[in-house]
Amino acid sequence: MKPKPRPISAYAKQVEAKLDALGYPVGDVDGDITKRAKQALCAWRETNGMPVSRGGLTGADVRSVLTATKRPAATKEPGIYVNKTCLVLYQIVGKEIRRIVWVSTGGPGYETPNRTGKVWRKWAGAHESSLYDDAFMYDSLYFLKDRPGIALHGSRVNTLIKTYPASHRCVRVMRPQIHHIFEETPIGTKVQVYGEY
Repeated sequence: MKPKPRPISAYAKQVEAKLDALGYPVGDVDGDITKRAKQALCAWRETNGMPVSRGGLTGADVRSVLTATKRPAATKEPGIYVNKTCLVLYQIVGKEIRRIVWVSTGGPGYETPNRTGKVWRKWAGAHESSLYDDAFMYDSLYFLKDRPGIALHGSRVNTLIKTYPASHRCVRVMRPQIHHIFEETPIGTKVQVYGEY
């Protein structure tokens, strides 16, 4: 008699550990496929040419992740890419995906527009939003000249980077990753926002 196949959930911790090791942030590596782990799976699917979704762990994911030996090469030109479906940012430098970072885009009524722009202004350190009182931004990268209030930025605390769209049009990025991205991103760098939550 053949042994009963293991349920997909039995591979969850192993998949999380592998994703985390490859630079896809999952949160706690504990076998619990949380919303954060689903963001990582979503990013994995996109960068590996699989159907993109924030759905739970599938057999195809298990096979793809556990047989991988490295993070795939970038298929897009250098720049910063914000996927609103996965709520992740990819920083592409040369032919490599240098970072994959959790983000939170604009909430209902304040949607972050799906657009391609270029970094036209950088504002290092902390400053208060010109549009919203007591809203502090860190290491801001402004990328739409016709929408000058919209930026990629860190927030006062990382708990403001939700697992759902929650900003006022800006792209909130985890710290300290935004600091490294800020330092490595020159004026003129391409920024593309795409997808739907």
